[in-house]
Amino acid sequence: MMQNPLMQTIEALAKEKGIEADTIITAIEDAVLTASRKYYKTNENLKTRFNQETGQVDLFAIKHIVTEVEDPTTQISLKEAQDLYGEEAEVDMEIEFPKRTDVLGRIAAQTAKQVIFQKVREAERENIFAEYNQRIGEVINSTVKRFESGDLIVEIGRVEAVLPRKEQSRAESYTPGERIRAVIKGVNRGAKGPQIVLSRTDPALLIKLFEQEVPEIYDGTVMIRGAVREAGDRAKVAVYSRERDVDPVGACVGMNGTRVQAIIRELRGEKIDIVEWSDDPILFVTNALSPAKVQRVSIVDDKERVMEVVVEDKQLSLAIGKKGQNVRLAAKLTGWRIDIKSEEEKRREVEAEFGALEAGDPQAQMDALFPDMPAEQTPAEESAGMDVLAVAEQGEAEAEAAEPIESGETAEAEAAKVEES
Repeated sequence: MMQNPLMQTIEALAKEKGIEADTIITAIEDAVLTASRKYYKTNENLKTRFNQETGQVDLFAIKHIVTEVEDPTTQISLKEAQDLYGEEAEVDMEIEFPKRTDVLGRIAAQTAKQVIFQKVREAERENIFAEYNQRIGEVINSTVKRFESGDLIVEIGRVEAVLPRKEQSRAESYTPGERIRAVIKGVNRGAKGPQIVLSRTDPALLIKLFEQEVPEIYDGTVMIRGAVREAGDRAKVAVYSRERDVDPVGACVGMNGTRVQAIIRELRGEKIDIVEWSDDPILFVTNALSPAKVQRVSIVDDKERVMEVVVEDKQLSLAIGKKGQNVRLAAKLTGWRIDIKSEEEKRREVEAEFGALEAGDPQAQMDALFPDMPAEQTPAEESAGMDVLAVAEQGEAEAEAAEPIESGETAEAEAAKVEES
């Protein structure tokens, strides 16, 4: 059986727009229904149905069978319905009464055309939103199309996306027609359709690039446990191996650095520090401060996640990094607040503490001897302290009341008594 020409057109349009043919058929039915209501200007319950064999849209007025008619435009009595359709007609059933569509006219046809286009466009936009909303975090190839107030408009196939200025790396510049890779950060619903937002600064881009370049990450042997970036300058990636024989850092660097160099080229020269992840926070912080070499690490406050790191004097600037970048990225990567000191700073700090002890500062002495003692005492603790002082004072008084041993003759007399006894 030969397919109706209109159905062929519908299927071709559906394929072009990437939507279902049923969506277009529904749009056609809604368009004719809208045009019919405008033409007939009645309160009838109108309904349309697309006939795939003829390619025509049939129009009906639906009437409800009732025992007593209150609204003749939407209701029909049981007796009248049985006269038309016999004893099969029953109360609460619905009857369709055909109405003409060839009288709708040019204006109605134009209205129908507009409704069809609108419905198809809405369906197309909804499909685009649903498709790309599921692909958030995926790296895609795009082509630079134009610039709009600092934002970059790119093409992804037949769809346009935006790379906002804040999602662009400051080390990069683009030209129309250039191909770039970016990560899908989100999809926003807008008046002009869904807006796909891309990013070149998101750490997800770095992670996806490593997955593409390093087979061990792709197959799950090596895992990325964290990644932080200051786009265009520096990035840090924490990696962990699930197999003892596989070096996670070496796998990511590649032979002669080929793997990481490919990613650096893609990010236009952004420096990447690959460090080994550890569940021991001290070891992890030590690794995260790479390339600086750490002398000592101690946990200052476990609850507030504060660490003190001591490095050699000549390593201090390397550990802090340009404008604090190295320590800032290490803190983001590990989740710990890192206080970096040189050995000279630490030595002066310790000397100051001992100086306070020698000077007899009671508070400094207590702090040095009992660093974990709380600054404020409870009433019970205060009374206990007073009791101790009272006992000490009483002992001193008894010692003073006792007869003193003087020098000279008295001392010799006392010695003689001892010899006699």
